[in-house]
Amino acid sequence: MRAGPPAAVLALLAVLAGCGPPGGAQDGVGQSPGGAAASAVGPLPPVVDRVPTRDKVVFLTYDDGAERDPRFIDLVRERRLPVSMFLTDSVVGPGYAHFARLRAVGASLQNHTLDHRALRGLPYAGQRAEICGQQRKLRSRFGVRPRLFRPPYGAYDTTTLRAAADCGIEAVVLWRVTLEPDGHLTYTHGPHRLNPGDIISVPSGEAPPLSLAQRTSRLLAELEKRGLTAGHLEHHTDHLVPRAAPDEHRSPAVPAATPGEHLSPSSPSAAPDEPR
Repeated sequence: MRAGPPAAVLALLAVLAGCGPPGGAQDGVGQSPGGAAASAVGPLPPVVDRVPTRDKVVFLTYDDGAERDPRFIDLVRERRLPVSMFLTDSVVGPGYAHFARLRAVGASLQNHTLDHRALRGLPYAGQRAEICGQQRKLRSRFGVRPRLFRPPYGAYDTTTLRAAADCGIEAVVLWRVTLEPDGHLTYTHGPHRLNPGDIISVPSGEAPPLSLAQRTSRLLAELEKRGLTAGHLEHHTDHLVPRAAPDEHRSPAVPAATPGEHLSPSSPSAAPDEPR
């Protein structure tokens, strides 16, 4: 009986035919939970609704992308505000040019899924499609690879964290404070006042009584009264994520929280009070 081709030859033919294992795509396409590709990504991302910091800063985050107020662009430019825009593709629609202008004046663009589906309880494939799909959208339009992700309605589970990690997300961002459409603040838990490290969510409103620029201006006045300023969320979340050393092995430095651990007293899988 003739011997078949050596195993090495078969493996090479499989790769050339496109049947080999997928390459290390940055957005996680082709990866599966528990597989070698998924485990290579590293630990699950931390979940934060405030950032432990001694700096007198809070973080301004804006959801969905439904409101496209040109005066808000002027405000971000004039005040040099380090705002984070969590964008949903189906909401932004044809308005990506507005966010290109915002990015040009210093805003960071982050991931809020393709279609704003409630992710908790969905299969891994569906959650990964929502998160990785928006990673691809933002990368193709702006050349950016978001590091931060906000799950719609604040609802997530362990599968969400695994999918987010496989899509290249380094932290899942919730919120403790909401700037409501009429300009007043509400709190999901804890003291009903602004504290250093708070993450403030500014949801998109349907015909809100105050424009986005007006609401933000009122918030900035409140921050000034309390001796607070707006901080750069990405810079302040860097220490939460273990970084790879130059030899591609994980650094022995211990992060501020175990990846996947929620950094607030609220339940790690419960949605905050206000839907987003």
